[in-house]
Amino acid sequence: MEVNVVHAKSGKELAVIAGLHPKSTILDVKNGLRNIQPKYYPDRQSYKVDPRGKMVKDGDSLESLGITNGGKLYFKDLGPQVGWTTVFLTEYAGPLVIYLIFYSRPSLIYGAGAASKPIAQVVHLAAGCWTFHYAKRLLETIFVHRFSHATMPISNIFKNSIYYWGFAAFVAYFVNHPLYTPPAHGDMQMYGGLAAFILAELGNFSIHLALRNLRPAGSKVRKIPYGSANPFTWIFGLVSCPNYTYESLAWIGFTIMTQCLPAGLFCLAGSYQMLMWARGKHRNYLREFKNYPRFRKSMIPFLL
Repeated sequence: MEVNVVHAKSGKELAVIAGLHPKSTILDVKNGLRNIQPKYYPDRQSYKVDPRGKMVKDGDSLESLGITNGGKLYFKDLGPQVGWTTVFLTEYAGPLVIYLIFYSRPSLIYGAGAASKPIAQVVHLAAGCWTFHYAKRLLETIFVHRFSHATMPISNIFKNSIYYWGFAAFVAYFVNHPLYTPPAHGDMQMYGGLAAFILAELGNFSIHLALRNLRPAGSKVRKIPYGSANPFTWIFGLVSCPNYTYESLAWIGFTIMTQCLPAGLFCLAGSYQMLMWARGKHRNYLREFKNYPRFRKSMIPFLL
């Protein structure tokens, strides 16, 4: 059995993959194209049955897709790829280092003698929260997360790093500035925001563990997530992506604690992006699982 690989945009035939059979999968086709054109390694390839259709999965068989001998698959080049772990480590290590540089109040940034000026307690707490958050993210990337896709386009590492690193410098500059003013409502506001941050971080970690346990190592299995004995996971009864809910709440707590406008802008930008991701994942859940709970929202309980 042979399958013609056609470029989805130009319509040009790239290769004819021979030696297949009806039970062969898209991954078999990817490996076949790699043997002919080595630069197109499997993670760089994407296929559709129709040029305007949706991408098919690696595990889909030719038979299930209606591909017969001499049939066509439409190819898209995803571009050079880089591993998710590499991307996340780069994204999260940068903000951690950058913030701590500003926390030391270097004279190059704040002027001579800045490091010797009084530092409010909230500044130390903010540095601790920021460090904890990104250290947690780094450790989760290494020990907790299981990715459904091994790679992502290499261009994303630059785009994402600009976002994370840029906001880290923006927030850190103002919170650690010698002229920074502590929150207007004193200890009540500071410790209230800190408590919200800590609880939200614990919730976020609990959700990441729950999602990890849904997917056996080395697989791409997807299941409907439900709450467990851990109270932090009960929010699964209300939203599809509570990891984003908790992360947004953590940065709201950080903003309240520091009463810093750049922190609020970072929270707003991040929450908006997470909402977009959550809505996409929520739609995927609804399409994939016929018995998915219809009353769940994507990220914000009862609303969105």
